This record gives sequence, structure tokens and C-alpha cells, in this order.
Amino acid sequence: MMDPQLYESTIRLPAAEVGPDNPLPVADQLLEAPFEIGDGLPAQLRKAAEVGRPRSLHPYLLQDDYGRQRQERELGTVVLDNGILRATFLPGLGGRLWSLVDVASGRDLVYANAALQPANLALRNAWVAGGVEWNIGTKGHSAHTMAPLHAATVESPDGVPRLRMWEFDRLRRVVFQIDAWLPPGARGLHIYVRIDNPNQHRVPMYWWSNAAAPEGPDVRVLAPATEAYATAYDGTVQQIAVPADAGRDHTWPAQSSRSADYFYLIDSDRTPWVASVDSTGHGLAIVSTRGLPGRKLFCWGDGAGGRHWQRWLSPEGGQYLELQAGLSTTQFEHELMPPGTSWDWVEVYGEVQDARPEVAHGQDWDAAVQHVQDRVLAVAGGEHLERVLAQARQTADRPVARDLATGSGWGALEREVRRAAGEPWIDEASRPFGTDTLGPQQQPWWQLLLEGTDPFTGADPAVPPPAYVTGQIWREKLTGLPPSWLRDYHLGVLAQSRGDLAEAREYFRSSQAQEATAWAVRGEARTLAESGDEHAAADLLAQAVQLAPHSAPLLIEAMTAVLAIGQAQRALDLFDAAPAAARAGGRARLLEGTAALRAGARQRAEAVLASNIVISDIREGERSLSDLWWEVFPETDVPSQYDFRMA
Repeated sequence: MMDPQLYESTIRLPAAEVGPDNPLPVADQLLEAPFEIGDGLPAQLRKAAEVGRPRSLHPYLLQDDYGRQRQERELGTVVLDNGILRATFLPGLGGRLWSLVDVASGRDLVYANAALQPANLALRNAWVAGGVEWNIGTKGHSAHTMAPLHAATVESPDGVPRLRMWEFDRLRRVVFQIDAWLPPGARGLHIYVRIDNPNQHRVPMYWWSNAAAPEGPDVRVLAPATEAYATAYDGTVQQIAVPADAGRDHTWPAQSSRSADYFYLIDSDRTPWVASVDSTGHGLAIVSTRGLPGRKLFCWGDGAGGRHWQRWLSPEGGQYLELQAGLSTTQFEHELMPPGTSWDWVEVYGEVQDARPEVAHGQDWDAAVQHVQDRVLAVAGGEHLERVLAQARQTADRPVARDLATGSGWGALEREVRRAAGEPWIDEASRPFGTDTLGPQQQPWWQLLLEGTDPFTGADPAVPPPAYVTGQIWREKLTGLPPSWLRDYHLGVLAQSRGDLAEAREYFRSSQAQEATAWAVRGEARTLAESGDEHAAADLLAQAVQLAPHSAPLLIEAMTAVLAIGQAQRALDLFDAAPAAARAGGRARLLEGTAALRAGARQRAEAVLASNIVISDIREGERSLSDLWWEVFPETDVPSQYDFRMA
């Protein structure tokens, strides 16, 4: 038997790189669209869905600077190998498990995308399909999914090498940790997750581990449930029977007529699991301790839009479904985490082996579930997992041995913030946040906090701030500085993030009085729009474009705003006056076409659509392209390249 190994390596993939963060803060908007939890669903679910939803993802910035041009790129990996399974992680991309290969057969248990193509599905916009990702904070693909995590090796008492990845989550101000290892002879990858809440108050918590698995017409998904909550991407949720509802068996993802989520209702006394099984009797299984009880299936469906999304996310070919495991029954809920506590659990990702297709794919659902469950629990049974969890806790606080990758410097800054405020923090022995991790984003705030000097007076008004903060201590530190355009701008963003629109507007105007900047003008516009004064907001956004004409995001915001108040010609004028680079993107071209149609320039709208525009960051669920096509060409079918409909 081979001794488990951990080593560094690389993979090469055609990849479209994500550029710098969008510098325009979004302190008033959460990208994840809400679902309607109707009266027909349990009151407990409706109540839980109302708790903990954040106002925005502030202080995180959007990651929307990418295209569809891919070049061969080398990515650093960390590999775990026990001779049975080989697990490849990407610490630089949220710690994602990129592949999990059965060494003997060469079969990849997860869907390993052949390309790295970002698309607009995450809370910060950019997201890639494939592997297993770790989502914390609130509903959606998390702020960390396309960001680096800290990573290091850990020497465990049993001698099995462990990979540890960790980071500070700025939205909830908690620290999360992921330990991964392959025990000798194990047929399952073991993952230990711990979340520490050092705050002196309860924190709404969310966690979902999302695994992409190969999809095909012969793949069925099973879980120990006879009911599920289902969404159909029309904004509604309903409770349905499993495996079939209204005569349709929805456990065959490739046969679904539309994109859908199925949140399985699993009894609390059962070991939670979900698995996919193909016609050879093999597939991916996810089983965990009961600290992670939620299970979900997501599929793109066989509609034109769903098929397009699969090609959009996997341009080199391939289809996938998602098996997911979470803290709650659904992804509409948050669990309230008490102050000063830690939550942890163990997840195992392994192969369903030698299932009998005639049983796993048979009409008798109870027999199919029991048959697959026997094979899932052979990978990691319930009692075994509880022992694994106890052993993982013994290793969780061990110091790291060898650094492998570096995440952000926000954890190091947070430590000093808490020291200054007299607030508790974590023991960093097992998850260090060294001062050497501080970068340009944290440096001004470090200077203000620890050196007491003013990093903002004299700042170049043409350059937007690289990063933002949140919390009362920063409000106090900033108000202690002499007024400057940048000081007052940051105070405005802080107030807006709290929902104090009057104070935010006052600071944005004070900033403009000292130095006219596009950033403060745009900030005031956002507060006016949120207050319902859309006309004044549109006027200010048009003014902001004049102050920063090369900003494509500002142009898009301004055109969207003036279109919303019915000023189509003005939107066209903004587009025509913008530099070529600012208006070259697909999003700006879409707005050009929309404005042209509204302004009566139909031939111009037709020309825009005929130019085969590509919106690299078209949003999951967005129908703007197909809607515009139907407005311009009402009697024709939407071309496949413009059809992103999920419902």
C-alpha cells in the first residue's frame, strides 16, 4: 500500500484571466437575486429566509474585468495522493478541488473543466465551473471563489500529510479553515471544515460545498429523501415529491426541460449524502457528519438556454451537474452562529462503486436509495465519520509546517483592528495571518490604524481607491483626520454601506466640494437612486462619466440609469461621446442597441444585433439579449448565441 503523499505541481489550461477589481464599490446591492418563499411552504422556512440577508457584499469589490479570449496558462496546484485517489487543489482559486481521479481507472470523479473561463455567476461576478468550491457568507458563489487562500502543510499525529487552507471572510468577520487529506487505503477524500466566530455577537452563517460532477443521459442523482424544495429560475419555490412530481422523474438531470435546483428534505437521524450514478454503476458521492445536513442537486437542463450555458462555461466541451452540501436545508436560509463559537464538520468525496444499474436506476425509489446508500456508506459510514471528526479536531489547532500559498492581507489587518478595539480574535498558531501578507489594498489602512498618519490627503482625484473597509473603528479613525476629498469619500461609502443615505450624501457632497471626482459624484448618485430620485441620480451619473470618460463601468451605469427614466437618445449620446475602449465591451453594445431601438433608430439596433455582440459577464438568469432580439425581430427565433434563458 502506497504511503499518502502531498506535493506541489502545476496544471496548464487555456484560461481567460480576471483583471483588477472594479474600483466602484457596490455598497447598496447584493448580486444574488432573491426567490419568493410562498405561503404554501413551511413557516419555519419562510422565517429563516428572512434572517441574515446582507445589504450588500461590501467591502468586497466586483471581479468583472475578463473576456472570452483564452491563452495557455500555468496554475500552481497542491496534490494529495494515496495510490487510490489523486486530489488536485488550486489554492489560488479559492482552494478549489479541481480534480479527484481514481488512479486505477483514470476516471475523474468530479467534472474537471478543460478550460478556465470566468462567467458572471458569483457574488462578485467572476466564477468558473468545475471541481468542488467552498462557499461561505451568504447565498451565492462566495467572495473567495476566484481569490487566493492561504495554504500550508500540517503534520498530523497519524503521520498522514494534510493540506490546510484558510482565510478571513470580511462580510461576516469570521475565519474559515479547510483541512484535506487522503488516509492510507481510503477511497474517499476527507475534508474537515471549521468556522470560527470571534465576534461578540451572533453572526448569520452560510456554507455550501458545491461539487461539479459529469452529466450524461445515463446519470441519475439519488439522496435519502422523498420530498424536496424545488426552484425553476422563475423566482418561485415549491415543495415536490422525490423522485417524481406531476408524472415527471426529476432525478435524471440531463432530461430536465429547464434549469432547476432540488433541495432534498433529509431526516435529521440519517447520515446526509447525495450521489450520482451512471449506467456502469459508478459516480460521485458526498457524505458528511450531521453538522452539514443540507443536500442539493442543480442542473442546467436540456432547454436551449441551459445547453448554451454549458457551452459558455465549458468552451472546450463537457457537461456537468452539481451535487451540493450545506449548513441548512436550503440556500435561502442562514444559521445564527453564537458569539465566540466554532462550528465544524467532516465531508468525504468518494466513488460509488459497482452499483447495479437495474436497481440504482429502477422504478423502486426506496430500493434504489438503499442500494446506493450501502455503497456510499462503504466509502465513509456515519459512525466512522464521527470518529474521523474527533481525530480531525485533534489536528485542527496544530501549527502549520510549510507554507504553500498566500491569501489576502485582510486577516492581518483585522487582527490589529481587534487589538485596537479590544475585541477578541482567534489563536493564529494554526492559521497565521502574517504582516508579510499585507499589500497595497491594506497599506493605507494599516498606516492610519497603527502609525496614526494620514494616507489620504493629497491623493490623486483621477485614481479611485483600491479597497474599502467596514466597521465603527474606521469611522472613528477617519473622522479624526483633516477633511480631504478621499477621507470624506470613504466616510460616504461607510455610511452608504450601513444604509444611512442622508449621512452618505452629505459626505459625498463634502468630498466634491473639496475636489470634483467621478467617484464621489457616482456615490451621491447611488444614494439618490436608492432614495427613489432616479432622475437626479441619472444626471449625476452622466456627470461622473464626464469626469472619468475612460471608465467602462461608469459608462454602463450611466447608460442604464438614463434608459431607466426613458431618455434613450441621451443614452446614445453618452455612448457616442465615450472613448472607443470604454464602449467596446459587449455590455455597452447591448445598451447601445437598446437605446437605439427606444430612440427610434431601428436600423442601428438591428446592426448591433447583427454584429454578434458578446457580453462576457452576462449574468446567470439574465434575458437581456434574447429580450432585445425579440423586440427587434419579433417573428423570429432567438439565435443560440443570444439565448441564455434558464426558465
